[in-house]
Amino acid sequence: MTNIQFGFCLPIFAQPGAQLFRTPNFDALDPAAALRLGHLAEELGYDSLWVADHLMLGKDQAILEGWTTLCALAGATSRARLGVIHYNNALRHPALTAKMVATLDQLTGGRVIHFVDYGNRPYEYLAYGLHADDPRPERIAQMCEGLDLTLALWTSDAPVTFDGRYYQLRAAMCRPQPFQQPHPPIWIGEAHPEILDATAKYAQGWNTTPVSVDQLRERLLALRQACERLGRDFDSLEKSLEIQLLVAPDQESLRVSLRRMLDRAPAETADPGVRAFVAGQTDELPTTLSQYWIAGTPAQAAARVRAYVNEGIGHFLLWCVDAPDETSLRLFARQVMPEFKSHSPRLSAD
Repeated sequence: MTNIQFGFCLPIFAQPGAQLFRTPNFDALDPAAALRLGHLAEELGYDSLWVADHLMLGKDQAILEGWTTLCALAGATSRARLGVIHYNNALRHPALTAKMVATLDQLTGGRVIHFVDYGNRPYEYLAYGLHADDPRPERIAQMCEGLDLTLALWTSDAPVTFDGRYYQLRAAMCRPQPFQQPHPPIWIGEAHPEILDATAKYAQGWNTTPVSVDQLRERLLALRQACERLGRDFDSLEKSLEIQLLVAPDQESLRVSLRRMLDRAPAETADPGVRAFVAGQTDELPTTLSQYWIAGTPAQAAARVRAYVNEGIGHFLLWCVDAPDETSLRLFARQVMPEFKSHSPRLSAD
């Protein structure tokens, strides 16, 4: 089997409670824990490390700034690839972004993935006064023009003058250029038709947020059609899935872990199927977990990974929902990841 890549998403915000979104086992943001878990993930053999790109999110709207966190993480690690999930074009000028990515790529010896997005939570950049309240099609167009500008800066040996609809440069240079040549891989995510077209035009990778296997199949078909329209080789794109992970040694341990999360918020807000499973009224995993997470025992988790791999996913971005508990992080590395590697990952962490 071709080596499948597994990434770990750092818990840089807290979302406690029964919604079970990304970081439901944190009572509050814990910066030290986030960095520690990222370092541990590399030690356990995870291939990539990721941070979200938001200014306000989670409990008390408290979240670490993504790019700053990524740079700190770069200094604390040595091997794993590094990326910002849905890097928000609306938060930073793309020329400055190009310089930032090139610099970090040089400092890390070519470990950066540039996963860019148009910015789908306007309230954040409006609150900070960073961007106008433009409609989504215009923000996507800005993202694409920003990528034209970024690629020009990364690849040109001459000063770049750029006269776009949204951005203008005058004899700008990006020195040093990125370590990776011709440039760091560009990823674009999600299934909006204009985003799929942008992926086919610019990207080396495509990402989807949590979907069922059937939904993934539909999205990949739409991506293939976009590639056909633009004359792009569909198979040349790396396909990745961002998804929540919960692994436990056995079913009762899984219930205990979920119960701990539900106890952090009123239980009546939880999915009824999750409540029934936690209460022992059924042994069937609720649809929320069985279709939209990778959840269960290591054997169940491996089966879920295999189902996505069979559809073409080659890189998984995993949110360990039981963090700061390390059970999912460690069990997945030790008992699931080796099934999808031609060599076993390093497991030096105690």
